[in-house]
Order: sequence, then structure tokens, then C-alpha cells
Amino acid sequence: MTDTAQSAPATDPELLDALREQVHGDLPRTIADLSALVRIPSVSWSAFDASAVRRSAEAVAGLARDTGVFESVRIVRSAVSGDTPDGASEAEGTEHAGVELGQPAVLAVRPARNGKPTVMLYAHHDVQPQGDDALWETPPFEPTLRGDRLYGRGASDDKAGVMTHIASLRALHARFGDDLDLGIVLFVEGEEEFGSRSFRTFLREQKEHLAADVIVVADSDNWSTEVPAITVSLRGNVTFKLTVTTLEHASHSGMFGGAAPDAMLPMVRLLSSLHDDAGSVAVEGLTAYDAPVPARSEDELAADAALVSGVRPVGTGDVLSRMWFQPSITVTGMDVPSVTNASNTLLPTVSARVSVRVAPGQSATDAAAAVERHIRAHTPFGARVELSEPDAGDGFLVDTSGWAVKEARTAMAEGWGAEPVEQGIGGSIPFVSDLAAEFPEAQILVTGVEDPDTRAHSPNESQHLGVLHRAVASETILLARLATRA
Repeated sequence: MTDTAQSAPATDPELLDALREQVHGDLPRTIADLSALVRIPSVSWSAFDASAVRRSAEAVAGLARDTGVFESVRIVRSAVSGDTPDGASEAEGTEHAGVELGQPAVLAVRPARNGKPTVMLYAHHDVQPQGDDALWETPPFEPTLRGDRLYGRGASDDKAGVMTHIASLRALHARFGDDLDLGIVLFVEGEEEFGSRSFRTFLREQKEHLAADVIVVADSDNWSTEVPAITVSLRGNVTFKLTVTTLEHASHSGMFGGAAPDAMLPMVRLLSSLHDDAGSVAVEGLTAYDAPVPARSEDELAADAALVSGVRPVGTGDVLSRMWFQPSITVTGMDVPSVTNASNTLLPTVSARVSVRVAPGQSATDAAAAVERHIRAHTPFGARVELSEPDAGDGFLVDTSGWAVKEARTAMAEGWGAEPVEQGIGGSIPFVSDLAAEFPEAQILVTGVEDPDTRAHSPNESQHLGVLHRAVASETILLARLATRA
């Protein structure tokens, strides 16, 4: 993407050396604390043990208190529904009967002094389920060091993001102590992987404490293990359960096959209609975003995405445009009999989970409507279709013209020893658009600790420790620059 940000003045050399030395000396402690967080199986999905998420929140709150930075540190749960009355949240264990609460978040606050800005540091402490244990080369919740990578579920996404904030605050406190005038809000969410169901309620109820001039979201990717990135665009997302029904009950496939349509037949044809022969999305009304992208070959894509030999990439146009700026549709699951349990019957009902990535610039609501119109117009044989369990979030385009982006670019260059790349991300962080809507004057920086080999959400997730080191150094320098900004 085009470089629209001018570099800010370099950091004072003496201060820079002191910060780097502090971060480097504290790295073993940072890795040990990250390992302790990974051992907590804080899966926020409703089918998993909620007490683990609570323990994770308590551990993060303890780390926040130990930084010595904050005047207050609280564990807060907000109501899932945005329609609940104010005051229906839980703080430090207070229960509210009849109100469904989201997972616990950590909120720590240090007010600004002497006219200095306030920065909000966001990360999340919940993780994805581990999936099939057989696919892991090491136990998913036992942090394992192999070479320069720490393996484990959440080791990168996003407990390394949590530790980037914690380690940066430790280094900042070691340098400035009680003379720190920078306002700091630490917000560590507990249900990002479960759709941030209480996020909007939380923002509304805690708005006074969350207000900031700069928001740093540590939940994204880097260009490589040696080159940092600032994420400047995110795709939105629309997900739903698609159910196709053709029969009142299962019937013998030999007796009725060839005349009575089983549910799988219209489901397959309906899903096939979502793409053209090149594999591009073929849903009228889904838009693309037009912006230049860095060059990346299909061979590089094949290596990064681990395509099986002989498999060709899908779609048309620049590779990164397909991943960042064009819509995509993926079937992420299906409810059908397993091969082992298959019988010679016509299936009456089949369900699929469909995930749509929406190009930045298009609202998730408009995209969802376009997909539903397509499905209803392309359903064959008069099959009955139902769309249920919807979830949606808007994409985001970062304004790179503000002073905070310039400060971040300088801090990254000084922390990594390499100029950052401005990149788009094909994934979605829907709450970023919520933050922008609630705090329209705030400048949002989307950073992170992942790299192309992290495998977030997949078996064998890992955190490159060199990236973690450089990410902590960069954020520490950024906070110091904000603290000394005139």
C-alpha cells in the first residue's frame, strides 16, 4: 500500500538505549509470564469451562497490578445484550439475577496528568478451542519452546498481545516511575474469540474510563519475523448457519433415488453457485475495495498457505488484493453423517456454517442482505432454506494521516531495526469499527505479534520470540514518545 505517513523525529538516544536495555533484560520474565497464561485453557465459547476464563482474567489483572502503573484495576463483566439497562454489569463479583453476562474483561486505568495524551492498550486473553489434539505436535495448553518459537494455544493470539502491553508498561514504569504523566487504559477482553458479545455494552458503560486519544490494538500480523507491519485495513465478516431441507424424513436411496431430491443435492449446487469457475465470489451485491498492494507471487502464496502440491490458487487479480480487498466465502463446517456412519438413505436435512469476509468499505449488513438474496434466488428444486445464527461485523480502514501513525512508524523502526509495512489483513476484527464509532476522535493503531508462520486458530500455534521481543521494544518506545510528547 502507499506510504502516506511522514516519519516523526527520532527518540532521544539515551532514552532509547535505556528502554531497549530494560526490555531485553526483562525478556525471560516476559516469556515466563506468557507461558503461565498459555497454561490456562481460557476458551470463551459457551460449551467450555467458564472458570478457566475467569482464572485467566484474574491472572491478567494480577500482572496489571504488578506493573505499578495503574490507579485502579478491575475485572468487569457486561451484559450480552446491548438493550439491558445501565448498571447490569458485574464488577468484582457482584451478580445480577436474570441478566446474561459476557466473559470477564480486565480494565485498568491511570489518568493523564499535565496535559499529556491518553492511550488505550487493547488485547484479549481468551483463546480458540484447541481442536483435534491429534493434530498438535505438542500439548496445546503446555507451552513448549522449540527453536525460537513458543508453542501453545493462545501463545500468540492473543496472550502474546497481552504480554506486549504488560512488558511495555513494566519497562515504562522502570524508566519514569511515578513521574509518568501519560494516561493509560489497559483493556483486555475475555470473549473476542466468541464474538465479543458484550463489547458494545461494555463500551457504553465504561466509556468514561476508556476514552483515549490513541488506541493500540495488539491483535494483528507482521509482514515477516524481521519486518513489522501496521495494519491499515480489515475485512468485515458475516457468518450464518445455512439449513437445506427437502424431505419430511429419510428414505431409502435405492427406492427413491433419482426422483426424490436428497438435501445434499441442492446444498451442493447452492454452495457451488457462490463462486465462479475461477474461484472468485459470484454473489451480486458484494463489492471489492480498490487500492494498490505490494507484489506477491502465487508461488509465495502457495508456500505461505501450505497448498498441497498441484493445487492452484483461486480468484483473480493481485494476490494480496484477493486476500485484503476482495470478498471471500468459505464453508467452515457441515452437519452430515460421517463416512463411517453413512447409510443408504436420502438425507432430509443438511446444514452448513458459512463464513463471508466482506471487503473494507462495505457494511456487513449490506453484505448479509446480498448473500441472502443470492441464496434464495439460487436454491434449486424448491428446497426449503433457512438462515439462522447470524453474526456480523464491519471492516475498517485506518486513517494513516494522523500524528499517532507517524509516532508508531518511528517506534517500530527503532524497535525492529526495519521500516514497517502498511498492510491490509484478510481477517476481521469487528470491534475495531465499534471502537471507532464510540470514540470517533481517537486515532486507532492496529499492531500485533503474529507472523506468517504463527498458525493462529490452527493446531501448532506458536509465537516467534524474536518478534515478541521486538514488539515489546516498539510499544515501549511508542509509549515513551507519547509520554514525552510536547
